Amino acid sequence: LSTVPGSIAGEISENSLSCIQSQYTWVITLSLSGFWLNRTVLQVVSRINSTFQISLPVQRLLKSPTIAQLSEAIVTELQTGSSLMLPAIAPVSRGTDIPLSWAQERLWFLHQLEGESGAYTIPFAVHLEGNLNIKALEQAVGEMVRRHEVLRTRFEIKDNKPVQVIAPNITITLPVVELQNAVDPWKQVEQLAIKEAYKPFDLASDPVLRVKMWRVSQDEYILLLAIHHIAADGWSKGVLIRELSAHYRAISTDSSVVLPELSVQYADFTLWQRQWLTTQVLERQLNHWKQLLAAAPPLLELPTDRPRLAIQTFRGGTERFQLDGKLTSLLKKIGQESGSTLFMTLLAGFVVLLSRYSGQTDLVVGSPIANRNRTEIESLIGFFVNTLALRFDLSQEPTFEALLRQVRQVTQNAYDNQDLPFEMLIEELHLERNLDRNPLVQVMFALQNAPTNPWDLPGLKVEEMPWKFDAVRFDLEVHFWEVPQGLEGICYYSSDLFDAATIARMMKHFQNLLEAIVTNPEQLVSQLPLPTAQEKQQLLVEWNDTYTNYPSNQCIHNLFAAQVEQTPDAVAVVFGEQQLTYQELNTRANQLAHYLQKLGVKPGVLVGICVERSVSMVVSLLAILKAGGAYVPLDTEYPKERLDFIIEDTQISLLLTTQNLVESVPKQQTQPTRVVCFDTDSAAIALESEQNPTGEVTSDNLAYVIYTSGSTGKPKGVAVTHQAVNRLVMNTNYINIEAKDVVAQASNYAFDAATFEIWGALLHGARLVGVSKELALSPKDFAVFMRSQGISVLFLTTALFNQIAQEVPSAFNSLRHLLFGGEAVDPKWVKEVLKNGAPQRLLHVYGPTENTTFTSWYLVHDVPEGATTIPIGRPISNTQIYLLDSQLQPVGIGVPGEIYIGGDGLAREYLNRPDLTAQKFILNPFSQSK
Repeated sequence: LSTVPGSIAGEISENSLSCIQSQYTWVITLSLSGFWLNRTVLQVVSRINSTFQISLPVQRLLKSPTIAQLSEAIVTELQTGSSLMLPAIAPVSRGTDIPLSWAQERLWFLHQLEGESGAYTIPFAVHLEGNLNIKALEQAVGEMVRRHEVLRTRFEIKDNKPVQVIAPNITITLPVVELQNAVDPWKQVEQLAIKEAYKPFDLASDPVLRVKMWRVSQDEYILLLAIHHIAADGWSKGVLIRELSAHYRAISTDSSVVLPELSVQYADFTLWQRQWLTTQVLERQLNHWKQLLAAAPPLLELPTDRPRLAIQTFRGGTERFQLDGKLTSLLKKIGQESGSTLFMTLLAGFVVLLSRYSGQTDLVVGSPIANRNRTEIESLIGFFVNTLALRFDLSQEPTFEALLRQVRQVTQNAYDNQDLPFEMLIEELHLERNLDRNPLVQVMFALQNAPTNPWDLPGLKVEEMPWKFDAVRFDLEVHFWEVPQGLEGICYYSSDLFDAATIARMMKHFQNLLEAIVTNPEQLVSQLPLPTAQEKQQLLVEWNDTYTNYPSNQCIHNLFAAQVEQTPDAVAVVFGEQQLTYQELNTRANQLAHYLQKLGVKPGVLVGICVERSVSMVVSLLAILKAGGAYVPLDTEYPKERLDFIIEDTQISLLLTTQNLVESVPKQQTQPTRVVCFDTDSAAIALESEQNPTGEVTSDNLAYVIYTSGSTGKPKGVAVTHQAVNRLVMNTNYINIEAKDVVAQASNYAFDAATFEIWGALLHGARLVGVSKELALSPKDFAVFMRSQGISVLFLTTALFNQIAQEVPSAFNSLRHLLFGGEAVDPKWVKEVLKNGAPQRLLHVYGPTENTTFTSWYLVHDVPEGATTIPIGRPISNTQIYLLDSQLQPVGIGVPGEIYIGGDGLAREYLNRPDLTAQKFILNPFSQSK
């Protein structure tokens, strides 16, 4: 398109429709092919409006697919004057102070607020090879500066307001730095150029354009041009290249420069903009944007690798990618079939990507627009570009076709209201200002079609350098250019927020979405896939390959009996002054088990147990399992209502307790419960056999039913099988408990952490040491106790971990394994423990009660600076973790999803009450964080 402006965008003869007819058919065909609002179309629109003195909206233009309809629209505008014609831009006297344009004013304000910064510099460097006339190039730069007032403008404060001060002339020198004798001139020149590019501008005294040159060999040079954004935009770069080439050619060949005279300057546009935006045009456009953006979300919350800094630094990175010709053609075809354009189709796909990554269905995406819809300003260097805030609603789970229709309507309406400066809109919306992000719009999207002019310097080969000038002004910007091979894409991103690998993965997900869209545009956007086939294999198979050969077909008490055979005289359990060897514990449990069997305990029978922390508690739990039953822990500290609910819900037929606690347990209303007090009934129990009881219990039978807190509603009874407990503690990947270990039982046995503590110790021949509640809540005493008892394995709730770390951060340095979890983690206390004497292995574990104590583990080596939490890690052995979206599809790495857990022997909810509340998580790609 850049080759046709002369023929297509030429002046239209006054009152002549034939010229429009001969050219318009071609233009509209291109626009429907995907070049929505390219510069040629904009130029034709501006000439139609200028010639006939009307203001025909672009949207009305596209609604006129035939010449007859277009002619009718123009005649209607001429007859009715239904749209307001903007006044012409005309030269204005320089005798008075000239205000800044709205766009300039915002940049000036940011410059004052943030201090000297290179964030708003537009730099580009070119390699010149050949017979360079340095003097001619310097004069060419001078001629260009003379031609454009904006390049001679400084920004001063008068009467507490910024004004443009235009110098009658300034001298731009072109110093040449010699690098021919440098060790590595190309590396050195790149470093120097990048440093020079982002050297801050002093807008009150410095020229807004800097030019510098380095000689790297006899006939090779690097030319750097750096211009402050307050004086230029993307379109301006094309103007600058064209005019600098023209002046250099004329000077070096002693010929006349061929450039049209400029009828106005940027300052004239500034005054014109300030004038006409005080009319009803402003009111109409402002009303549109206020209505569109009412109660819009102030932030697009993409998942980031790091939390936001308090103040943006504008450090950035770039990621390049391509869409091939086949995909590009198919995207254009979708646009043609739906009356949309390539830009709209790409934008709709990008909106889907952002929604899936952020989880938001109401989101605002910015899009730059050249805002050069007046013929007078097409050839000016200046800051004209405007930002359009486009808001989209995906709450009704539309198909892609439906979303594309919405995108088309939103963008067309935006283009018809494009003149309202974004800066004015922000002020009118009264948005809260934050130094950590841009207001309203943090993500930008564009299909670039600003005029690009090739360098044309006689006798020189010119090549733009692909150096990374990485300052960014938004969290994320995605720009496309059409190239012969398809579409070239560049993503500019804030490196304060994102890693390069994250952005590369996100852009790959974008391509996957687009490929799925062209395959079936009628699909719901919520069902369009993000991950690649390779990524799915990694997510679903490779990272979930956790199989180990554990005793899945044996019962807990059978495994314990085998341990008794190996170490009968080893101490099994210690509570205060009481202790039992493995043989003694087995004998006492066998006697109680036989007693319970005579009372009707068998597989499937639930036995309530209400005891204090003691050796007898462990005997009772083991005995219930040996009898074939499943225990239901009842904590006397629970509120009476909770105990009533558990007893009624489980319909226990037998209660195992002690005489002093009988009255603490509510009586069952619907069915009498048999009560066994193992202290007062001890004589009868002692008469039972000491041999291991027999029964038909299997690993699929229940081992216990434990109730959740009810924080998400009514408490749930979670039914845990023998197999589930074995999966947690036997031959697993997160810990290796040995017979020499001493495991603390710091948890209430009605809390699922006790499952790991009790059975983790007793099924490995380790020693279980009871910890009283009072001792556990006294960090200093607990620390002394752990050392005196030789505790090597400890599992704490995160709250208790934090408390001990705060008061005695060195308490854990004698441990082999310290596990903590159950709540969100404050990294501050993890750091404190690591600094003051960490255990040999510090494990953060996660998992709801429904999944048998915990499901995942993370070995904490260190805590990165700025970390706000600790990862939940990878699945334990024989467990699979899936992160899925609302459609139960796997989400990609870095995309928030809900966690779903599968595997061998997972717990079942008692009485089948599946009212879990899912939590949101993000997959981290690093091996320790899957």
